[in-house]
Amino acid sequence: MIRARLSPLLLVCGLLAAVFANTASAFVIGGGNALSSPKTQDFAAAARPPVARSASTALSMGLFDDIGKMIKGMTTRASASHILIKGGAEAANRLEDLKAEIGDNPVKFAEAAAAYSACPSGRSGGNLGEFGRGQMVKEFDQVVFNDEVGVVHGPVKTQFGYHLILISERTD
Repeated sequence: MIRARLSPLLLVCGLLAAVFANTASAFVIGGGNALSSPKTQDFAAAARPPVARSASTALSMGLFDDIGKMIKGMTTRASASHILIKGGAEAANRLEDLKAEIGDNPVKFAEAAAAYSACPSGRSGGNLGEFGRGQMVKEFDQVVFNDEVGVVHGPVKTQFGYHLILISERTD
């Protein structure tokens, strides 16, 4: 398990090292260093056109953005509870009624989950514990990792049925 988490981190570190090396050499060769001589600057200008340098910089900046998003995706965690009701429109209507009764009260949510949820987590108030991005189905992830914490969301339709979701915590 540790190896599985460590490998993406090592990949990111390797990519960062390569980008830093490329960006640093572009800076020195491009004459941005105050210690470089005019001859070095002339040679650098002829050897590496400014367009290539700016494209390289733009590429490395885009790579930094992508790496940042990847690291954030690996480290963002959330805790949530849910109430699952299987079925079609009648399930969605039932959840709308429950949502109106519950409001954003976590105690009432847990009681409703114990009474109505079709998921085994209902026995523990619908508590799903802590999880990361991609560990739940896409529709569930969308809500948990993008919507407001401490608020009951839904009904949300997934392959399992309709859910009310209470996001209790999220670390960004």
